[in-house]
Amino acid sequence: MKSITIKGSERESVGKSATKALRNAGMVPCVLYGGDQPVHFSAEEKAFKNLIYTPNAHTVVIELEGGKTFNAVLQDTQVHPVSDKILHLDFFQLHDDKEITMEVPVRVTGVSPGVLLGGVLRLNQRRLKVKALPKNLPDFVDADISGLEMGNKLYVTKLVADNYKLLHPDNTVVAQVRISRAAMKAAQEAAKAAKAPAKGKKK
Repeated sequence: MKSITIKGSERESVGKSATKALRNAGMVPCVLYGGDQPVHFSAEEKAFKNLIYTPNAHTVVIELEGGKTFNAVLQDTQVHPVSDKILHLDFFQLHDDKEITMEVPVRVTGVSPGVLLGGVLRLNQRRLKVKALPKNLPDFVDADISGLEMGNKLYVTKLVADNYKLLHPDNTVVAQVRISRAAMKAAQEAAKAAKAPAKGKKK
C-alpha cells in the first residue's frame, strides 16, 4: 500500500485551551495509539490533504521533531460539521508482525457482457474492510465484472484476496448488473412480437 509522510511535533499540553490555540494557528491536534502509550502530536492542516480528501487508502509515516518515526494508519477523523475543517485525527501504530484492519477502495476491472447489452452496473460496495499484515495491505480490492450477465450479482466470495482477509459475510453483494428500463422495454416488446401470430401471405 502507498504511504504518505506527515511531519509534525509532539504536543506538550493537551488541554482545551492549547488545542484551540493549535487550531487557530492552522494546526491539527492528533493522537497516535497502539504503542506503549499514546503519542500526542500536531501537524499543519494542509499536510493531511492527500490523506483525508481522497478515495484512496494509504498508510502513514509520522515523522516528529527529534527523530521519532512511526508507521501508522488513520483510525478516526473529526471534522467541523459546517466548514469541513479538520478538528482532530486519531492514528493507530503499525507493527510488522501484527495484522491490522482497515477499509480499502474497490476497483472495478473487466467488461460486463450485461452492460454491453444495455444493463446498468451498480457498485454496491465502494470500500471493503480487509485484515492483513502491514506489508500485505492492498491499495485496492479488484472486482472483476467480466462474468456478469444482465441481472447477475458479484458476491464477495468471488473476489481474489491474496495475503489478506475480507471481513464481510459471504452473501455481501459487491456489484450487480441491473436491467435498465430501455432494455426491459425492448425485452417486453420482443416477447410480445414472438407471441404474436404470424400473418399469412395473401394469394
